[in-house]
Amino acid sequence: MAKDGKTEIKKTAQKLLDLMGVKGDVVVGEDKENEALSVNITTDEAGILIGRHGETISAFQVVLGQILQRQTGEWQRVLVDTGDYRTKQQEMLRSMAEQAAERVAQTDSPQTIYDLTSSQRRFVHMVLSENPQVITESEGEGRERHLVVKPRG
Repeated sequence: MAKDGKTEIKKTAQKLLDLMGVKGDVVVGEDKENEALSVNITTDEAGILIGRHGETISAFQVVLGQILQRQTGEWQRVLVDTGDYRTKQQEMLRSMAEQAAERVAQTDSPQTIYDLTSSQRRFVHMVLSENPQVITESEGEGRERHLVVKPRG
């Protein structure tokens, strides 16, 4: 993304923070691994920005992505983080996924993981796609959607 696009997303993120009453510094970069624009917010009020179960930061991320799309006319994936929340969340999800895969390998029975967002389910699918002993599937609809780890073959 062009430098002026990064400047615009930084201004927009700062404005959203101001509207939320959260003081913070915004740094915008590129996350080449995830093919996304990374927005890192340094604040003493990370808990407010993260919200219950990460709902606020996820909503912030969606709104920021929608605004960016309207400004540029192109969809660009946006990843918002504060206080290393996303990194810690990914570590926790990786551990949960690996434990479920171990249980499946030991018991030869499917394991279900509930209460994941679509992006969390996608992350678990990616983590376990490299495991030769298991396959993953998302099942259900809406809020009832869940991830099932099954024995391969």
